[in-house]
Amino acid sequence: MSKSDDDGKLKRKQYAKLFDPMQGELLQMARWVEKTGQRLLILFEGRDTAGKGGVIGDISQTLNPRQCRTVALGVPNEREKTQWYFQRYVDHLPAAGEIVLFDRSWYNRAGVEKVMGFCTDAQYKAFLAQAPLFEKLLTDDGILLFKYWLCVDQAEQEQRFSDRASDPLKRWKLSPIDLKARTHYRDYGRARDAMLKATHTKNAPWTLVDFNDQKRGRLTLIRHLLDALPEMSLPDAPVDLPPLDHKPRHEHYGGPLKPIPNASVD
Repeated sequence: MSKSDDDGKLKRKQYAKLFDPMQGELLQMARWVEKTGQRLLILFEGRDTAGKGGVIGDISQTLNPRQCRTVALGVPNEREKTQWYFQRYVDHLPAAGEIVLFDRSWYNRAGVEKVMGFCTDAQYKAFLAQAPLFEKLLTDDGILLFKYWLCVDQAEQEQRFSDRASDPLKRWKLSPIDLKARTHYRDYGRARDAMLKATHTKNAPWTLVDFNDQKRGRLTLIRHLLDALPEMSLPDAPVDLPPLDHKPRHEHYGGPLKPIPNASVD
């Protein structure tokens, strides 16, 4: 059994020990995606504070940002509001060899837009009907699509809201909509259930992950992702670093500018 804090949550050091070998597997995954020309698309959905940003950060931190990118779209502008709903998301889909991580996605319409009244009932119903068709087009074209819903209880969510409100470094994560949404926990649950019922399909299934302990949730989600992909082993390409033909040189500054002094750590 993994060591955990007094509240039963996984300790930071234990998490790092368990996550370290997964980083190697994530790098192997990225090499496989690049070498085989795969297109990997992962959607992360869940309530506010569920932990979407944390798991996205862990997946992407050691990967090449030119290959793996995160998409977190804001409120649509006036022009985008007149487009086909899925249109602005299409521009961000992966090309061959790319990994795209959506921090929230087109499922905003089934969640915050539905609960907070930002779309009409007709628009909401049209979305639930069209989303499975849209996703089938993606998977039929060969895109590897994974959809994760991060689960968090209201008591844990309230604690995270409190932590954000009291921490100046996290306060930016609290938006006016987040604060209003606090009173709609049950409504979001109903919207989630309707969304899952309409869009959990054979070609694009949902996977629910318990994120009441965010560290355990990250490990569970990443393990699921790695295990769900095909065999990814590729032979390591040797890297030949011939010796320099001179002694290593110091960095030279010929102009008036010099590096600023290093920060003191005393």
